[in-house]
Amino acid sequence: MTTGLQTLILGLALGGVYALMAIGLSLTYGVMRILNLAHAAFMVLGAYLAYWALQIFHIDPLLSVLINGPLFFILGVSLYRLLFVPLAGRPRYTEATLLLSFGLALGVEGLMGTWWTGIYRAANPVYATRSISFGPFYIPEGQLYATVISVGMLLVLWAFLQNTRIGRAIRATMQNRTAAQIVGVNVEGISALAFGLGMASAGISGSLLSFLFPFFPGKHWQWISSLLSLVVLGGMGSLIGTVVGALLLSVASVWVSSILGPTWSPVTFYAALFMVMMIRPQGLFGKKEA
Repeated sequence: MTTGLQTLILGLALGGVYALMAIGLSLTYGVMRILNLAHAAFMVLGAYLAYWALQIFHIDPLLSVLINGPLFFILGVSLYRLLFVPLAGRPRYTEATLLLSFGLALGVEGLMGTWWTGIYRAANPVYATRSISFGPFYIPEGQLYATVISVGMLLVLWAFLQNTRIGRAIRATMQNRTAAQIVGVNVEGISALAFGLGMASAGISGSLLSFLFPFFPGKHWQWISSLLSLVVLGGMGSLIGTVVGALLLSVASVWVSSILGPTWSPVTFYAALFMVMMIRPQGLFGKKEA
């Protein structure tokens, strides 16, 4: 009983971080039908920036969230207008953006490897190796802080989408891009904004990743496969599905890790992806295409 509850606590805490990591991926697909394979590469880039900010300027990774968020938002809007807008209107737009984001991921990985080599790194703030105990249970202190920030960011995004005019325009574009354009939504501007928000979530996630997990330039391929698994489980383009998928798979991965060892933890994501594609391709909250 105690072991099961401890696994649930660790899994839910990690799930909040996974949800923040994947929410930008789901948002960009829902608004623009862009499956951004470079999303995890920018997460790792954000982790490097947080790592060096700590090493050189002694800026805590939790504070670097305030730097990475705006920086990556501006980068995202710029990249969208520079690289993705010229592809708009092409017959095979989704396939073209997929290949473009794949090339972008390779480019970012190459730059990181050139600048910082391929060795493993991890930020080491004082709380990264401490834990908080309550009765027979515990939670790593760094993981707790990361979860609180992740949940806070997700709540801010939810409030933005629900209660602002721009947020409602984003949701309308996700539901029906053509209808949103007909009623006067500036779809092009909303797309750039959504891509920027997705990139901002990658940058913020990178700050948290920097002290939660070791990383190196090529690590993003494992991350993007895991994030795609939970996004597909929840339903492509479904934000609530992304959160639910993240919580479910994180608990499952922690449970598998506790029984079989951490080496088997990533298998949870791939097995879930396989089963979802076989049984319910649209995911838990996705809509079946006509």
